[in-house]
Amino acid sequence: MRVKKAVFPVAGLGTRFIPATKAMAKEMLTVVDKPIIQYAVEEAFAAGIEQIIFVTGRGKKALEDHFDRSYELETMLKTKGKTDLLRQVNELVPRTGTIVYTRQHDPLGLGHAIWCARDIVGDEPFAVLLADDMIQTPDKPVLTKMVEKFERFRASIAAVMEVEKDQTDKYGILDATPLEEDMVKINDMVEKPKPEDAPSNLAIVGRYILTPRIWEYLGKKQAGAGGEIQLTDAMKGLLTEQPIFGYKFKGTRFDCGDKVGFQMANLSFSLERPEMRDKLLEFIKTIKG
Repeated sequence: MRVKKAVFPVAGLGTRFIPATKAMAKEMLTVVDKPIIQYAVEEAFAAGIEQIIFVTGRGKKALEDHFDRSYELETMLKTKGKTDLLRQVNELVPRTGTIVYTRQHDPLGLGHAIWCARDIVGDEPFAVLLADDMIQTPDKPVLTKMVEKFERFRASIAAVMEVEKDQTDKYGILDATPLEEDMVKINDMVEKPKPEDAPSNLAIVGRYILTPRIWEYLGKKQAGAGGEIQLTDAMKGLLTEQPIFGYKFKGTRFDCGDKVGFQMANLSFSLERPEMRDKLLEFIKTIKG
């Protein structure tokens, strides 16, 4: 069965970006000129995803409006002959039924947020994208490659990368066996272990393809690290009956839930724009002294 649906857990409050996120969804913070969430949605559509499922919370109206029609804005742009901007605005709005919203009423963790989408996803494999994790790749986007891998392996897959040893307490860390150049077979995983307890420095980052058996383990709602319902714990349960693989992507991942990572993403993605690159490089030279 093809991967046609993608879940976006977007209920978080973005407390690390207060005051910017006091009245604005953190996913609407912009990298260059697009909200973070738009990059992730574009990645999903590029991978062949047909339905986007947003798991939202309070204060996410701007996110919902971003992917809806804005008749006043469209009329103004049309009247002023700003056809390029009008095209960009219209391209943001997918066809009716492509985007579905559900609520996570209580902040019980990533695993719980995904579980909130169970009735919409149903009994089929699905993707999960964490918009905070922006990944800049030299060729195909990460989710596109993962969908290709899923068609081969027909099993759950997580995007993985090596992290500094002292950073393991920020990630789900793997015990894994190399399988081929860019794939590993996961033997076990630990959520946010201390460096001295970590089985490796290979970490899961925000892209997953999961088989529907994950609902059985997410439905147990067992609290794990931080007192939250962790996706990692559910995946550990799934490992007892199904294989799970890790895809070692080529590219740079930016943690846009972190202020430094967010600024790094802005700089790196800006330098990809030909109309911005030269001026930015000149400015960087001046501030470096």
